[in-house]
Amino acid sequence: MGEQMQIGEVAERTELSLRTIRYYEEVGLVVPSARSQGGFRLYTEPDVERLQLIKRMKPLGFQLEEMRDLLAILDPVPGSPSIEDPAARLDEFSETAEKACAHLRAKLVVAEDFAALLRSHRSAGPARPSETAERSPR
Repeated sequence: MGEQMQIGEVAERTELSLRTIRYYEEVGLVVPSARSQGGFRLYTEPDVERLQLIKRMKPLGFQLEEMRDLLAILDPVPGSPSIEDPAARLDEFSETAEKACAHLRAKLVVAEDFAALLRSHRSAGPARPSETAERSPR
């Protein structure tokens, strides 16, 4: 079966919180491969890879049902839902991901511009009180 890890190690490796990993188990996105005699969750490398896949979906705005369907296509496990026309569904997911990436890139440009503005103000030094008063709307 391979090396088994407890949830704490999996959380470290995936940079997900214990709470998030437990939630993903609760909603059926990832299930630990085994339990120890003491009842601790035990995960294997494929479980960690599945969590990494879920982690990549999250910032792109995929909802739980979409994640479930996408996992059924990309990483099917026993009990995965059957997907009608997986190739067409994968095309839809790909298009959604591309649009989300474009949106995130646009937001990043705005954030980088703002950070550059702040850097320029820091390097120019603090504004003098009279400059601040002149700029402030009344």
